[in-house]
Amino acid sequence: MTAVSTSGDKSVDIRADLAYPLAALLGEPAGSRRDYAFEGIPLDLGEDLQLATPVSGWVRFSRTNRGIFIRGGVDTALALECSRCLKPITLPISLAISEEALPAIDIATGKPLDPDVEPEIVRLNDHHELDIEPIIREAIQLAEPIAPLCRPDCPGLCSICGESLESGPHDHDEAPLDPRLEALRAFRVDADAETG
Repeated sequence: MTAVSTSGDKSVDIRADLAYPLAALLGEPAGSRRDYAFEGIPLDLGEDLQLATPVSGWVRFSRTNRGIFIRGGVDTALALECSRCLKPITLPISLAISEEALPAIDIATGKPLDPDVEPEIVRLNDHHELDIEPIIREAIQLAEPIAPLCRPDCPGLCSICGESLESGPHDHDEAPLDPRLEALRAFRVDADAETG
């Protein structure tokens, strides 16, 4: 599904998917480009990461002497859990993407190109189409924070009872000690003997 949005004399193709036909662009001289916008794209990020809002953004495909240069911006939000208090949080993210893509088939001869020459480069399919969903998925996965926080000063949870420290510190009754560890109460380290 596509819709064309015009602003001034420039039109932008607004898409509801992330697969783009680029055969015509490959037939044009270097420097030619196509601009697209996309919105409302749901992505599966795997079982450990979920989107809070669908992906939206823009992409520009520029013809180079080798293939296509991809540049764009992506906006979405991740559904995460605060690493201190374990509350669910929504983390908005804005990402820039840039990638090079090469054709899998020579546009002039129709012969397959050897993908082993540059295996790390993204390839167009045999119909000169490019699906940028894997590029966007990887960028979002790499943007996931290691320890997300609901706010920078989140106090977290009590290490003894697991209650939230949001309302301030609280007291605990001294828990009974495991009888097997009772002998350790009397254990004292002789610092002089330790240092030698």
